[in-house]
Amino acid sequence: QVQLVESGGGLVQAGGSLRLSCTASRSIFSIEYLGWYRQAPGKQRDLVATVRDGGSTHYVASMKDRFTISRDNAKGTVYLQMNSLKPEDTAVYYCAAGNSFPPRAYWGQGTQVTVSA
Repeated sequence: QVQLVESGGGLVQAGGSLRLSCTASRSIFSIEYLGWYRQAPGKQRDLVATVRDGGSTHYVASMKDRFTISRDNAKGTVYLQMNSLKPEDTAVYYCAAGNSFPPRAYWGQGTQVTVSA
């Protein structure tokens, strides 16, 4: 079992940036995939990006140029740097972990990101 805790969400104006963090309750060295999803009101939860142990990344095409995912195994943390934010990026962002793609075995509680026009 692993618990995931997200932080870094908040309210930002369009064009601004936020950095989300997700810290695990135990070592993530043995976890193959870490990822971020988001869920807007009334919509399904969608994959945003994943990072594999070793550093290879995968992004949903529409976010590839604005978002950057990274992991620090020593700190047990995965990050999502979000730049040039748009109102349509408003959602609850969830961290996830697992050993298959896309990661779904473990979830965080989510952090709200609100982008104002």
